[in-house]
Amino acid sequence: MALSWKERVFMALLGTATASGLTVLVLILVEATNILLPADTKFGIVLDAGSSHTSLYVYQWPADKEKDTGLVSQALACQVKGPGISSYTTDPAQAGESLKGCLGEALALIPGDLRQATPTFLGATAGMRLLSQKNSSQAGAILAAVSRVLGQSSLDFWGAEVLAGRDEGACAWVTINYVLGRLVKYSSGEWIQPAEGMLVGALDMGGASAQISFVPSGPILDESTQATFRLYGTDYSVYTHSYLCFGQDQMLNRLLAGLVQVRLSSPVLLVRHPCYLSGYQTTLPLASLYESPCVHAAARLNLTQNLTVEGTGNPGACVAAIRELFSFSGCEGPGDCAFNGVYQPPVQGQFYAFSNFYYTFHFLNLTSRQPLGTVNTTIWEFCQRPWKLVEASYPGQEQWLQDYCASGLYILVLLQALGFSEETWANIEFQKQAGGTDIGWTLGYMLNLTGMIPAEAPAQWRAQSHGVWVAGVVFVVLTLAAILGAAAVQLLWVQD
Repeated sequence: MALSWKERVFMALLGTATASGLTVLVLILVEATNILLPADTKFGIVLDAGSSHTSLYVYQWPADKEKDTGLVSQALACQVKGPGISSYTTDPAQAGESLKGCLGEALALIPGDLRQATPTFLGATAGMRLLSQKNSSQAGAILAAVSRVLGQSSLDFWGAEVLAGRDEGACAWVTINYVLGRLVKYSSGEWIQPAEGMLVGALDMGGASAQISFVPSGPILDESTQATFRLYGTDYSVYTHSYLCFGQDQMLNRLLAGLVQVRLSSPVLLVRHPCYLSGYQTTLPLASLYESPCVHAAARLNLTQNLTVEGTGNPGACVAAIRELFSFSGCEGPGDCAFNGVYQPPVQGQFYAFSNFYYTFHFLNLTSRQPLGTVNTTIWEFCQRPWKLVEASYPGQEQWLQDYCASGLYILVLLQALGFSEETWANIEFQKQAGGTDIGWTLGYMLNLTGMIPAEAPAQWRAQSHGVWVAGVVFVVLTLAAILGAAAVQLLWVQD
């Protein structure tokens, strides 16, 4: 029996719907592929409690990492209001309270569900090293106070401790080489390790200590000066040493104290200082000069007196006085040494000098890779300018202005003591930042810490290519149209 036209249309629409629906099913099951969704982001916080101030940094990195090391970037930098935590000896609780402002900024940045998995660490550097030597109970009370504040937050607090000088120098070396792309860089769609010969050394000077870190050409003979890292699948062996009491502030105190002790026989406590500009004069309590363990008071000094300091602007005498702060006797152990009997292999390769190295030379306009002769001439000419003329030329900078002559000459003496010569001077670059990131130990510390945090594999998802997805949508629409058409024919059929 022949089918009516309604029956033929109904059967055709039903067949179209069936075929189209089967095609959609095949596209979903056969053409779907696995894709990797972007990895979740992890966060970490490091606080740098220096001798003069504290800084808080928030870092982030993809959770899947690269050869067990995170690809870390800086998400926040916050300067804590007030002095360094070592200044809170009479009120340790305030050391912890001072952190709350920056801590609040960090918590506002990190999503709430990630805070309990955000490692947080405070490292105190040379200022607290000196306080630990002078009064360990005061240092302990300050660390307890900052630990209490950080521990009460919703973060994963890993501790607050006095950072060893070797760790500070070595982590700064990691930072500078990472931000310059010398440890890992992205090339041709993948992360690769550059050649080892591209690594640079680090020269750091804070208020209380100075550090040198680099990879020498030969073996490191003294294990106490060696730091080892495994980063992005590669092992590194770095020479590093921190010279406590050779930071800028402590150097200035030691320099002045040395000049005072030379004049003990004088009934008037007046020092004519060759490193201060002619015409400069100041008066300070003598006791304040001897508060640090770096400065040793002579037995005959009356520390209740005031000290008057007059500048003479004599760079030659200034250099001679600065050299008295160093001991150039030979090493106690095998191999080469720099000064004070400290072992050091010969310097090699490029170096980045930052912190107070940079700030002093930036003021003197000496950060453009000028030859050593030009640098010497510039500093000596500055030291010989009258104080009144310099003071008028730099309004608003009076707080540090008197120290730039001494600091500039000190940098020259220190770098020479560390083994740099006229031939290797061109290898030093004075910079505050590299790759748009502030140079310091905290980023290097965070990179090394990521190796202790388990990686998370990117999530997988089933998805189609764009062309297959478009075809699937077309067949879904066709299936629905055919079904609706068949339903309409069936409805007309019933009405007849």
